[in-house]
Amino acid sequence: MKLIFVSDLFKDHLIGGAELNDDVLIQHLSKDGFEVCKVQSNKLTEDMVVENDLFLISNFALLPERIKQMVMLKKYIIYEHDHKYVKTRDPSKFPNFLAPKQYIINRDFYANAHKVIVLSKICKEVIEKNLQIDNVISIGCSLWSEEKLDFIESLVNQKTEKIEKYCIINSDNSIKGTKEAVQYCEQKGLDYELVGPLPEKQLLEQISKFEYFVFFPHVLETLSRITVEAKMLGCKVLTRKNLLGAASEDWFNLNGLELVSKIRTQVSTALSTFTKVLSDDSDITVILNCYRRPEYLSEQIESIRNQSVKAKQIWIWVNYHDDNKDIDFAQFNVDRVIKNDYNWKFFGRFAGAMLAKTKYVAMFDDDTIPGKDWFKNCLETMSTNEGILGGAGVRLSEPKYFGHTRYGWSSRNPEPVEVDLVGHAWFYKKEWLKYMWQEEPLTWENGEDIHFSYVSQKYGNIKTWCPPHPQENFEMFSSLKGMEMGTDKKATSSSRNHGVFYAQRDACVKNAILHGWQPVYMREQNV
Repeated sequence: MKLIFVSDLFKDHLIGGAELNDDVLIQHLSKDGFEVCKVQSNKLTEDMVVENDLFLISNFALLPERIKQMVMLKKYIIYEHDHKYVKTRDPSKFPNFLAPKQYIINRDFYANAHKVIVLSKICKEVIEKNLQIDNVISIGCSLWSEEKLDFIESLVNQKTEKIEKYCIINSDNSIKGTKEAVQYCEQKGLDYELVGPLPEKQLLEQISKFEYFVFFPHVLETLSRITVEAKMLGCKVLTRKNLLGAASEDWFNLNGLELVSKIRTQVSTALSTFTKVLSDDSDITVILNCYRRPEYLSEQIESIRNQSVKAKQIWIWVNYHDDNKDIDFAQFNVDRVIKNDYNWKFFGRFAGAMLAKTKYVAMFDDDTIPGKDWFKNCLETMSTNEGILGGAGVRLSEPKYFGHTRYGWSSRNPEPVEVDLVGHAWFYKKEWLKYMWQEEPLTWENGEDIHFSYVSQKYGNIKTWCPPHPQENFEMFSSLKGMEMGTDKKATSSSRNHGVFYAQRDACVKNAILHGWQPVYMREQNV
C-alpha cells in the first residue's frame, strides 16, 4: 500500500524531536508493508494528491492552502507534534488552554482527517476542547527506535555514580526555558551545569551522569522527549508539570529501567496503532432513509452504532410525508439530517450521498435492521469480490424483472453471489456514484437499484454482489427483520401497488438491456 508521508522537514534535514519521531515511524511502516514516499510539505504537488489515496501528514506549516484543500478529499491521518490549530502554536497562553475563536486555524483540516494522532492525554484533551472534534487518538508516548532504547538502557546498566548537580540543556531556543532554569538554580543556590549542544548520543551520555535534570518549558510540550529520556536515565526531574505532556501519562512516576521497559511497550503499541489506523478500511458514511416508517429509526441507528466495524458518520435522509413531518430528528443525535419538503423517492438519497467524504457509503431502506457484522461482512467481500454490494440480491432470468431469483437475507447464500442488482442495504465505494448520473433514469418513480447496477457496469465495469448470508451466523446479515418490517401496507411493492410497481421495474430492466446492460444470464449464455 502506497503512503505519502508529508512533513516540513525530515531527519535528513534536521535532528529534532518531530523528525526523530517521524523517522522511527517511517522505518516501522516500511517494514510493515507500506510503500512510504517522503515528500516535504512545500513540494507536495496537485498531481501527487490526485494520483494517490493515502496520506500521513506530520508537520505541515509549509503546506500550501490549495494543496491542503485537495488532501481533504482523500484519506489522511495527521500526526500532531505541536499545536498547529492555534495561531500562537501554543494553547498555554490562554486560560484553561482554550484559545479564543479568532486564534483557531486549520480546524477543517483536523476535523476531516481520518484520525488525528497526538502524543499525550493532555494534548488530546486540549485539541478536542479547542476544535470540538472526536477523531483524536493519543498514543501516550514519543517514538524511540529499539536501538536508541537499547543505548539508554546500556547507560543505565553502567551504574555510574551520579554527580549531585542539576543538568540544564543549553538551548538557544527560548521556548525550552534555559534562561529560566538557570535563574531558578541560581536563586535556589543549586549547583548546575549547562550541557550541549551535542550529538544525540553524547548528549544522553552527559545527562546520565547527573542526579537532577531541570526543564522549564515556555509552551505546552506535547510530550518533551528529552525530559522522558532524562527520567529513563535515572535523573530526578524539576519541571513545570502543567506544561509537560508526559506528566499527564500514568507512567510519568516511573524512572530508570522500569520506565525504559514501559516505554518499549508504549512504542510497540503506538506503532501498531498507526498500522491499524492506516490500514483501516472502515471509512463509511451511513445513510438511512426516512419516509413512512420513522418508528424504526431508533432501532436502525442502534444497530449501526453496534456494528463491529464502526461507521464514521450516520446521516438521515428525510423524504417528506405526513408520517414524519412532526418528528424531532434532533433526538437521534446523528451527524447529519437532510430534511426535504418534497418526496424525492428512491433516487434522492443517492444524490445526497455525493456529499459524503468517506471511501464507502452504506445505505439502508427504512425496513432494514442489519446484524452487527454486516459492515465487516461487506468489507471482507469487497476485498475478494469488489463491486456494489447489497442485502437483497436479484438475478434475472430473462429481459424483465418479474420471475427473478433472490439472494441474501431471504434465501441465505453461504458464499458471495454475483447478481444483477441489489437493494434493501447497499454498500459501495462513494466514487462509483458518478456512474449513477451518466444517464438519466428511465423513470424517477422506481428502479434506482436497477439503474445503479446497470450504469456502473456499463461505464465503470463494476459488478454487483450479494455478500454471504450464512444460515449459522445471523450477525452477518444485512437485514434481521425484513419479513417483519418490509411487508406492511406502507411498502411500495404492497398488493395495492403491485401491478404498477412491477410494470415499472420490467420497463427499467428492458431499457437498461437495450442500452447495453449485460445481466449475468446473458453473459453466461455468451460464454
